[in-house]
Amino acid sequence: MRVCVCTIARHPEDARVLHRQIRALLDAGHEVTYIAPFRACNVTPWREITPVDVPQATGRRRLYALRAAKRALAEHAAYADVVLLHDPELLISLPRSVRRRTVVWDVHEDTTVALTERGRLLRPVRPLLRPFVRRLEARSERRHRLLLAEEGYRTRFARPHPVVPNTAYVAAEPPMPPGPGRAVYVGRLSAGRGAHEMIELARLLAAAGVMVELIGSADPQVRPALRDAQREGILRWYGFVPNDRALRIAEGATAGLALLHDEPAEGRPVPAKVMEYMAHGVPVVTTPHPATVAVVKPSGSGIVVPFGDPRAAADAVLELSKDVDLRTEMGKRAYETARARFHWAVHAEEFVSQLEAWAGRSPTPQPVSTEPHAG
Repeated sequence: MRVCVCTIARHPEDARVLHRQIRALLDAGHEVTYIAPFRACNVTPWREITPVDVPQATGRRRLYALRAAKRALAEHAAYADVVLLHDPELLISLPRSVRRRTVVWDVHEDTTVALTERGRLLRPVRPLLRPFVRRLEARSERRHRLLLAEEGYRTRFARPHPVVPNTAYVAAEPPMPPGPGRAVYVGRLSAGRGAHEMIELARLLAAAGVMVELIGSADPQVRPALRDAQREGILRWYGFVPNDRALRIAEGATAGLALLHDEPAEGRPVPAKVMEYMAHGVPVVTTPHPATVAVVKPSGSGIVVPFGDPRAAADAVLELSKDVDLRTEMGKRAYETARARFHWAVHAEEFVSQLEAWAGRSPTPQPVSTEPHAG
């Protein structure tokens, strides 16, 4: 099966796009053409794929990037069995030759939020954008196939669609036990994801000799504060790091941070970062989002702290750093829970089989790797 994957807004090494979905397709023996902003993100493509470079959709270059993607899709997707799109704006101007193919939209997040975050459009336009988004989603549902990243997205659509959740690779062998003196965060840094609270947390922990390490790209609104904190020496901010390498950095940490804000969370699953911490045997320090609490508390794999309370989060990290038995037991339970509930290999097979079915091909059983790709 020939699959053409396209994104202009996401990093080419996005964990869901590259490290989960594309890798699953490659492991199953399929051909992948990947249209993405490699040069803009200074990324060397994997040898196993056919890369097509396009500009990244940021700021005023969005229309330019969209036109480049349309040309690339017309040239490289017209003969694909499946065209897999990861940005909602790509649905607006699909080339006529591509519309006749099996087009799949992977719905990562709320479409209105997706179009207004990361500098795509200004937040004040959200109310004006919603009617357009509803029409776009309805039209896409009529014309294309949809994959959903979360169960909660089902209510946005008239018909049922398969869900391919964001889970994690969980190795068969237990990871190293968590050590003292280091708290980590993996993922995009934004105000809503607790960036400012983590800066304050880092300031509190630095006085006790505990380092906070933030691994991920940052929204423009929080970058100045992160740079100032790094110059102050209270934290390390790595910027974007490919998912497999980011998780190698995180392994052995005292705690994995998930200090999301108190926002509507009905239907939202456990954040991918929480599953990744657990898969690597790292105890979780999290705010009380219902889905996360439902996993962390019964399994004893972390500590829940109040929303917007850096002091409580600092106390939780210090408790884990000082108590070797507590963090070792929590790390062990985190790994065992992740292995039982969040192993991506299971979902990888379902994802590949679904694309094969849509392409009209009989699924061919293939061995699915359980370890992160070396690139």
